[in-house]
Amino acid sequence: MKISYKWLKDYIDIDFSPEQIDEILTQIGLEVGGIEKFQSVKGGLEGLVIGEVKTCEMHPNSDHLHITTVDVGGDELLPIVCGAANVAAGQKVVVATVGTVLYDGDESFVIKKSKLRGELSMGMICAEDEIGLGTGHDGIMVLPDDAVVGTPAKEYFNIEDDLTIEIDLTPNRIDGASHIGAARDIAAYLKQQKEIEYTKPAVDKFKVDNTNLPIEVVVENEDACHRYSGVCIENVKVEESPEWLQNRLKAIGLSP
Repeated sequence: MKISYKWLKDYIDIDFSPEQIDEILTQIGLEVGGIEKFQSVKGGLEGLVIGEVKTCEMHPNSDHLHITTVDVGGDELLPIVCGAANVAAGQKVVVATVGTVLYDGDESFVIKKSKLRGELSMGMICAEDEIGLGTGHDGIMVLPDDAVVGTPAKEYFNIEDDLTIEIDLTPNRIDGASHIGAARDIAAYLKQQKEIEYTKPAVDKFKVDNTNLPIEVVVENEDACHRYSGVCIENVKVEESPEWLQNRLKAIGLSP
């Protein structure tokens, strides 16, 4: 079972290193199979920055490339050759500066200072699929006008860092097969040493109405099933999960 360290901290106020987490969980009988660093986008968008395209002209030696100058908040504008058809002056964009590592699945490549058809290029203006923020590749990402030049892309897109803890559960420890269960056990262990706050999830807005069950339930063999309990959840909206929930699901190996 995988649990998210950030998710765990919703229920218990702790601030431990991976090594300390490993030791505590092992002490309470939840054997740790491994602890891995998780980022909601691979590479964490390190080296990428918000920029503004100041000038955009056609490349003299190409019918599809553009020569741009881009302000990324430094002392000088960066010359960048861009092949996207939708690039234009005045746009706020995401720029991979020289030295940035970009990922394509398990492979990676480094942005280098280069010449494209004889023109200097000091970076790359990115499409969303090139930096792990989507699947679209019909052009570069164009950001809202209020995006601040020089802002690290990691901050702008709120990229999350987390620890994914793999717990090797045994059949007799099913009580620990959840974030709440693990948090409860850790709190009980730590209370021997100091006061610690354990917060249960709020359920005050969850109300049960037994008088209007739209699904008929029939127990055909009451000897084999002495009791059957169920709940019907209504007014569920099927829509894309919010970003914070998608990140938590990704951290524990699930696809939102």
